[in-house]
Parts: sequence; C-alpha cells; structure tokens
Amino acid sequence: MLRHPLRLAALVLVSALALPLSGCATSKNKADTKYVARDVNTLYTAARDRLDRGQYKTAAQLFDEVERQHPYSIWARRAQLMSAFSYYMGRQYSESIESAQRFLSIHPGNKDAPYALYLVAIDYYEQIQDVTRDQKITQQALDAMGELIRRYPDSHYAADARLKVDLIRDHLAGKEMEIGRFYERRREWLAATIRFRKVIESYDTTSHTPEALMRLTECYLSLGVPDEAKKAAAVLGANYPGSEWYKRAYDLVRKHRAA
Repeated sequence: MLRHPLRLAALVLVSALALPLSGCATSKNKADTKYVARDVNTLYTAARDRLDRGQYKTAAQLFDEVERQHPYSIWARRAQLMSAFSYYMGRQYSESIESAQRFLSIHPGNKDAPYALYLVAIDYYEQIQDVTRDQKITQQALDAMGELIRRYPDSHYAADARLKVDLIRDHLAGKEMEIGRFYERRREWLAATIRFRKVIESYDTTSHTPEALMRLTECYLSLGVPDEAKKAAAVLGANYPGSEWYKRAYDLVRKHRAA
C-alpha cells in the first residue's frame, strides 16, 4: 500500500524539532526502552534514531516513553504522532490506531489532526483481507476514510482517501457478490437476490454492478417473476450495452420467452 503521504508528514514532524536536537547524544544500548528517567531531548533523539534505522517497534516505544516521562511538553504531542507512525511502519496497526486516536482525543483541534485521522484510516486500510474473509476491518476503513473526508475535505489526506474509498467500496461489493453466488449455487434464489440487489443499491458505481444485474436476471427467472428479470436486463442493457453480462442476460430472457 502507498506510504508516501505518511512518510512526508512524518518527515515534517521530525524536521520541526531537528535543530534543537542536533547536539544531543544518541543511545546505542539495546535496553533503550527500559524505564530510566531521561531528559526529553535525549529520549526524542533516541527514538528518532531508531526510526531512521528502521527499528520501528523500538522507536515507537521510545516515543511512548517521551509522552510518559514528559506529558506536558510540546514533545509529548509530537511523540504521540511519531509513535503512531512508527507502529504503522512496523505493521503494528492496533497500536498505531491507539496512539493516533489518543492524540485526537487530547488535541482534536490541532493542525496535525488530519494526519492523525489519516493514520487511523490507513491502519485499517492496510488490514483489508480478501473477500473470502470477514469484512469488519474493511467497513472500519471505509468509515475512517469517510470521517476524514467529511472533517477535512480540503486536505491532501482527504484527496488520497477519496481514491481509496472507491477501492474499498469495490471490495465490499465483491464480498456481497461472493455471498450471492454462493446462495445461487445452492438454489437459494431469494437469499441470492437480496445480496445482488444490495450491490446495485449500495455499490452501484463499482465494477461488480453489471454482473449483479445479470445474476438478478437469473434469480428472478428462477423465482418465476419474469417481469422483474426483464427490468433487470433492461437496466443492464441501458447502462452496459456492450458488456458480456448484458449478452448473457439478454439470451436468458429470450430463451425464457421462447419456452
């Protein structure tokens, strides 16, 4: 998945504090994350160093330590975001979501709130699984992307979210199609019809709509309601006249009429 918007924002957060940190020593001890009272500069520098080295889990723990030891510092606010980003880079998505949401709950009006909300959304997005699996995470990704678009419509994070929303909707439609085809194979026509109709009504702009209309034509004919089958085929012909799905639906209706 695309990481560039997150990397760019993280670089901005790091560079914002680069000058004050430039003269601080960096610990190379593997026990960096053990609780030892340290000044905020040393902690933040150690965390940034681990992040630069790709040691994302250790970096996240050190950023968390900044917040724990210096909760009222400006560093704590930045450390929350950098912790969320580090967990994301380490594919520890639940921890990343928790850090980003904590930032949002404490600093809802902060200028970096769009970035935090985007982190939450992208954490869910990275966990989307194929349509044979439960799609709870997929819906959570869609909800988070939608919230980002609603709250910060002019941010460049929202622009990326809009692109991903289309992909997520197509994925959810694919899940409905899979279930619908399963019911159809079992000749459970009504159950299949409900799934195919949901694709048409809720995900009508996705790539699955033509097949859903053809499958509806099949189901309606099997249910003994040819008029509904003709309507589904007509909608398919009007919107996708050159598709293979329309050809199949047209042939089905014609054969039924001739029978």
